[in-house]
Amino acid sequence: MPPPPTTPILKDLTISNITENVHLINAQTPSPRLLYILERLVTHLHDFARETRLSTPEWMAGIEFLTAVGQKCTDVRQEFILLSDTLGLSLLVDAISHPKPPASTEGTVLGPYHTHAAPDVELGESITVDPEGERLLCVCSVRDTAGRPVEGVKVDVWETDSKGVYDVQYEGWTGEKADGRAVLRTDAEGRFWYRAIVPVPYRIPEDGPVGKMLKLLGRHPWRPSHMHFMFEKPGYDHLITALYLRGDPYETTDAVFGVKESLIVDLGVVSAEQAAQYGVEEGTKLLTYDFVLVSEAETRRLRDEEARKAMKALGRDDMLIIDGLPVPDVD
Repeated sequence: MPPPPTTPILKDLTISNITENVHLINAQTPSPRLLYILERLVTHLHDFARETRLSTPEWMAGIEFLTAVGQKCTDVRQEFILLSDTLGLSLLVDAISHPKPPASTEGTVLGPYHTHAAPDVELGESITVDPEGERLLCVCSVRDTAGRPVEGVKVDVWETDSKGVYDVQYEGWTGEKADGRAVLRTDAEGRFWYRAIVPVPYRIPEDGPVGKMLKLLGRHPWRPSHMHFMFEKPGYDHLITALYLRGDPYETTDAVFGVKESLIVDLGVVSAEQAAQYGVEEGTKLLTYDFVLVSEAETRRLRDEEARKAMKALGRDDMLIIDGLPVPDVD
């Protein structure tokens, strides 16, 4: 079938006019947000090719690399998330999407090994079956920005075993064999506690295209010791974060750029009183932290404010801000 009569006419395409012609034909979309995203994407991609004088062999190598990234993905391994993490993009997008007011808990990267197969456990239970890990008691609280406890928050936690391996990385893993991960819910006082093992440093996967990329760049593949947390409750902004152990050798060179000063913690030890209260041995390592969630309304307000500031800094006064997302003001 011939193209619709409204389709722009494209001809005599050159290095200098290809970008404007792509913009012209993409402008047929009825979505102003999609139009803006594609306009900026195409502009930056074309400028990148012109600036670097990108060769055909180099572009084919890039296509083959992205193809290999996709082929490495499985139901329990997301190589594209790993690529995004190692390029610093994951942390950037999280910071843009989930701005934080002062004194609230900062977010960080999800990582490629989260799974929705984590079992629900009661407060105080162990999330690990690893007999070799150093025992750890985690006692935490969740409050809002006014300091009030938040009850009924879904708390998703996960970590590696003592060898630095996530359960999903083992051959034959199924959701029925979860280890080092669980879902808990905060009590009426906003508290949650469980037993785990002390986190250890580990290497991100090096057997895929992302690992090869790091080697070519002369970068190490190590992540510092940490434990992941994800918080969900209607009315509150979705929080993905992690806690990192102070003094870890990779604290300042995390392969996926996830460490923030506010998320670095010191481990204590369980006192005799705490041992009796939580049913663990005195002297067990202790992790404590007070998480602070932000309301969805506050996040929307901050996202709008920061989007306006960003557009103003770019000289884009022709933009509308809708739920924190800039779109061209066609009026």
